[in-house]
Amino acid sequence: MRRLLLLPVLAAALLAGCKGNCRQLAEQLCNCAANLNDKNACLQRVANRASVISPSSADDQLCGSLINGCDCHTVNTVAGKYACGLARQPIP
Repeated sequence: MRRLLLLPVLAAALLAGCKGNCRQLAEQLCNCAANLNDKNACLQRVANRASVISPSSADDQLCGSLINGCDCHTVNTVAGKYACGLARQPIP
């Protein structure tokens, strides 16, 4: 019986680890929303799009490189937009 209770917890933990870097980055940006309603709506949009859009391996690597530098405290600044992948770096 105890094993049956742990099964949903383990399944949820394993599924959480299956998210790609781009989905993790998108969810991280949702956590920057101004309020809970906006955050939940953002997370729902991310989930809906994740079911139909598959990023390329190059995109996934790029998202992975942005995750640690993306920060809610700076996301509304020019530097923060670049750090979170919301803006392109200017071409020199």
